[in-house]
Amino acid sequence: MQCPHFDAGECRSCPLMGVPYAEQLATKQAGVRALLDPVAGTLAPGGGELWDEPVPSAESGFRNKAKMVVTGTAEAPRLGILDPRQHPKHHDGAGVDLRDCGLYEPALGAAFGAVAEVITASGLIPYDVGARTGELKHVILTLSPTGGLMIRFVLRSTDQLPALRAAVPALRRALPDAQVITANLLPEHRALLEGPEEIHLAGEPTLRMPLNGIPLNLRPQGFFQTNTALAAALYALASEWLDATEAASVWDLYCGVGGFGFQLAQVRAHDAGPAGPLPAGTERSVWGLETSADAVAAAQVTARELDVADRVRFAVGDATVRGEAPEEVPDAVVVNPPRRGIGAELAGWLEGSGVRHVLYSSCNAATLARDLEHLPGYRPVRARLLDMFPQTKHYEVLMLLERR
Repeated sequence: MQCPHFDAGECRSCPLMGVPYAEQLATKQAGVRALLDPVAGTLAPGGGELWDEPVPSAESGFRNKAKMVVTGTAEAPRLGILDPRQHPKHHDGAGVDLRDCGLYEPALGAAFGAVAEVITASGLIPYDVGARTGELKHVILTLSPTGGLMIRFVLRSTDQLPALRAAVPALRRALPDAQVITANLLPEHRALLEGPEEIHLAGEPTLRMPLNGIPLNLRPQGFFQTNTALAAALYALASEWLDATEAASVWDLYCGVGGFGFQLAQVRAHDAGPAGPLPAGTERSVWGLETSADAVAAAQVTARELDVADRVRFAVGDATVRGEAPEEVPDAVVVNPPRRGIGAELAGWLEGSGVRHVLYSSCNAATLARDLEHLPGYRPVRARLLDMFPQTKHYEVLMLLERR
């Protein structure tokens, strides 16, 4: 993949741009193993190779989410990033328009023009970082696997909200697949993507994100992996590995909208095709925990739609504190923490819990290596790198741990 914005020095979001993809993948695998092999070893319990081959991604057109800084003017808005060649303290509102970025899924890129037209039609004034004036800070677009769109306008205040509301019907005519349209309020002058308050403008409260036959739901402030194909591969791989165990109950910590949880619960939508729901007796109970109330609410919608709310349950809370967790210890725990890892407290609880298997999904091999040092009672069984983010140094690693 080649990018004119990278070549011109306008954007440095993809530091591996221009590096052959096979080399990118090999370098990531080697870097991850350099961090983890000293702690995890290189062999599985049976003596075979611990590491499977990396799961590759499409090199371009894979991102389902666009987080665009809005600069320029209402008449000529630019959707992209602040110009990295200018010092932020002296920023004059200039930015780099990245509507033609090759990372976005084609249907996502096709929606940017209509969004820009609405900005112009409603007279939304882009926020100027240096002058601290203007109203529209960001637009955030998410594309579902079926083509549905979630469109969010991040505003400094409600001053121009009436004008935006008036322009929403035109936006829906231009983008009939826009299923969720909201405004988010971020009044502070801070380097944040969004604020805590979300105002529903049109459409549904959630965006349907079907994955592997499971109708996941996403609310505006919920988290979803930005590479749909690799997210599907990650959840399917976790299910495949856990199927090789006898685990009948699972805790899904840092559960988000239930991507791991529903997959591991072995549920499928009744309209998912010839396979239909899985046979009785192959189902697991799942309890998920997540700090985001929006994500938990979306997961609960999916559980009700699938009629599995009695055995696939979710709660709002901190995964590092058991709090309202069920008294009965599960057979397996899946953790998908942020870059900081699970930390010594949660690792200590797992170590003394008696849980037989742990599925650890990590976006940071350094903190995974640190956490493994706090889990001496477990041994790695399988490990695999999934290249969620081509053209960058980021990745996802899935590792199955078994109690010694």
